[in-house]
Amino acid sequence: MLYAAKRRLVASALFFSWYLIFVTHPAQGQSETMSFEEYAPRATLVVPEHPVTRARFPFIDVHNHQSNMSPQNLKEVAAEMDKLNMAVMVNLSGRGFRRVQNPDGTTASGLHDSNYLKQAVKNANEVAPGRFIVFTNIDFTGIGEAGWTQKAVKELELDHKNGARGLKIYKSLGLDVKDTAGKRVAVDDPRLDPIWAKCGELKIPVLIHSGDPAPFWLPQDRFNERWLELKQFPERYRYGKEPSWEQVMNEQFNVFRKHPKTKFISAHMAWLGHDLARLGKLLDEIPNMYTEIGAIIYEPGRQPRFAREWFITYQDRVLFGKDIWAPAEYHVYFRVLETADEYFDYYRKRHAFWKMYGLDLPDEVLQKLYYKNALQLIPGIDKSRFPQ
Repeated sequence: MLYAAKRRLVASALFFSWYLIFVTHPAQGQSETMSFEEYAPRATLVVPEHPVTRARFPFIDVHNHQSNMSPQNLKEVAAEMDKLNMAVMVNLSGRGFRRVQNPDGTTASGLHDSNYLKQAVKNANEVAPGRFIVFTNIDFTGIGEAGWTQKAVKELELDHKNGARGLKIYKSLGLDVKDTAGKRVAVDDPRLDPIWAKCGELKIPVLIHSGDPAPFWLPQDRFNERWLELKQFPERYRYGKEPSWEQVMNEQFNVFRKHPKTKFISAHMAWLGHDLARLGKLLDEIPNMYTEIGAIIYEPGRQPRFAREWFITYQDRVLFGKDIWAPAEYHVYFRVLETADEYFDYYRKRHAFWKMYGLDLPDEVLQKLYYKNALQLIPGIDKSRFPQ
């Protein structure tokens, strides 16, 4: 019995030694811990792949930003557009950006004047005629002063005369813009009503970005899908801050309802790509509301069956947009929209840590998404560049 007990003791010691070596001390190439940013598993799944580097039909990107509209830059951009089969780009940053000095000595981002837009339109027409459409922007500096609204409307009319074919509103309205009394300017502030009405009168659309992804207003914890983005960009975190996400978005929808004669394009699928049923109800309720898919392809790309049905149902109300000008990233958009591929990578982990699935949209839906709907909304686009 003593011998057997010794054998059991030796066996236990050997097992414990093995545990220390192989379990508590990882083998070469293993790591006990790593950050979420570092974790990037390589899929072992083997499925058919159909990468798409050129859109099936010529398309109009209704959501792009080109801060440099110099002749040389336009030539380079047009050459990249040709590779993608992008027939027309809508530059939403018609007035560009500049640094302005605040009374307290700090600096902030501001807009150039109408002459900047006029020169941008001139450069585009000379270098790449028919390839670029320019939208103008509103400078909210001084809102609250006597005559501000009338001045803003006159500038809008001047920009339209100088070639602007739409109005882009940045997300600062509703979140950061304050009037001369220091109060937040709501998206549906009545002082802006004449601007929306004038766009309807001029028959130009308003592409408006309000709010941000809803998770920016949620606790930054392990349940938040945008945890990584908030870690990388803490200034985007709005949990506990006013206004709420619901308030800002409802202010936008109020504007749409109040101005039925004006066409509105709610940017980024109104930040409702995660709740397409709700977005569909809004489109049903508000006939002058449209939307676009800029910077949110990761949402339909994770719900391919429901999203496919949704895009078919609302095929007359959705436009193609990308937002950031990065030509290689368009390939993911094309693949999600045009193929039935499964489990492929998105290009920005802070937006989506999940894989993409293709919607395999019918050609007639793709044509509306790529160009037909934009042709109906945005004036001044050369229709001869597209299939009849």
